[in-house]
Amino acid sequence: MRSVKIKEVIDALERFAPLPLQEDYDNAGLQVGLTETEVSGALLCLDVTEQVIDEAISLGCNLIVAHHPLIFRKLAQISDANFVQRIVMRAIKNDITIVSMHTNIDAAAGGVNFKIAEKLGLNDVRFFGKKQSVIVENTEVKGGEGVIGTFAQPIAADDLILMLKRIFAVECIQANQVLRREIKTIALCGGAGSFLLENAISEGADAFITGEMHYHDYFGHDQEIQICAIGHYQSEQFTNEVFKEIIESHCPNVTCFMTKVNTNPIIYL
Repeated sequence: MRSVKIKEVIDALERFAPLPLQEDYDNAGLQVGLTETEVSGALLCLDVTEQVIDEAISLGCNLIVAHHPLIFRKLAQISDANFVQRIVMRAIKNDITIVSMHTNIDAAAGGVNFKIAEKLGLNDVRFFGKKQSVIVENTEVKGGEGVIGTFAQPIAADDLILMLKRIFAVECIQANQVLRREIKTIALCGGAGSFLLENAISEGADAFITGEMHYHDYFGHDQEIQICAIGHYQSEQFTNEVFKEIIESHCPNVTCFMTKVNTNPIIYL
């Protein structure tokens, strides 16, 4: 069995979701560690926590692929002052490389938003909002802020809410007034997608699904569009499946593990 270097895994991920697709504020890409080392195993997660580092050590993984960047802002020091610094220290001590694929894989064709659409069973899925493309190895990779698609058959708004609770294991959905018409066209954006609400309305969507919304954005849209905020973590939880599909397709000799740690910092009481 041919050994695979960490760099090869990162290259495969970045061919699928090139870093130029990320938002200006983001810090996707290599976070900690070396890339010329052979991969002993890849642990896939949404967030890197100290518990995830423990899990990687116990599994013998020297690569962690995370959705959210561990290092989002520049570090002034590396000590035990906060959890980010402690994780960086532990990763280095245990020869663990950490890489993040954030808004670049949100935006990429076949990425996070397309996975959400797949889970909902949407058809004719396409980008909406700002669109872009980059050239990687003479191949165009397209990206967009959100996606929109349709159900094969329209459903009632309350059935949509029940579907979301079931598919995404959501304890509570924040929604505006329940629509009194059927829903067929769905616009969605994983994570914090409130900025796309007006675009969704312009596209004629019956419902807009995202992770979180601002309070004031709910006003003025009763019976215009069904807003469903299902939770940031919940909306992006299937990102690990995207990572796994990419790595196993391009680096089949790499053993992938999807984290068993629930890193959602929000609890419902």
